[in-house]
Amino acid sequence: QVQLVESGGGLVQAGGSLRLSCAASGRTFSSITMGWFRQAPGKEREFVGGISRLGGSTYYADSVKGRFTISRDNAKTTVYLQMNSLKPEDTAVYYCAADSIRLRPGLSRSEYAYWGQGTQVTVSS
Repeated sequence: QVQLVESGGGLVQAGGSLRLSCAASGRTFSSITMGWFRQAPGKEREFVGGISRLGGSTYYADSVKGRFTISRDNAKTTVYLQMNSLKPEDTAVYYCAADSIRLRPGLSRSEYAYWGQGTQVTVSS
C-alpha cells in the first residue's frame, strides 16, 4: 500500500508559477515510479508527466513540455511538479499517482495503482 498526499495547489494568474508536492508513505519510495495526472471539468483524466524510481528519467505530455518539471527527493519521499508559464487551460485538479511494478512511468491511468486525493489548480486569464 502507498499513501499519497498532494499539496501546493491554488489560484494563479496566467504566466505565473506553482509547485505541487506529493508526499508518499507506506512503501520504500525509491521502489515506486511516480506520475502526475490532471482532470479538468468535463474531461478525462490525462497524463501530465512521470519520473522513474531514482529520478534519472522524466516524461512529459506535449502540452506541458518545456513548462513543467517533475523531480523527486527520495530522502523526503516526495515528488514535485514545478509548473511555469501557466495557462488558463492548465486549470484542473492535479493528482499524483504511484506504480510499484514498472520501471518506466506509464502514460495511462490504468498503470497506476495508488492515487492521491488531488489538488486544485486554477489559472486566471
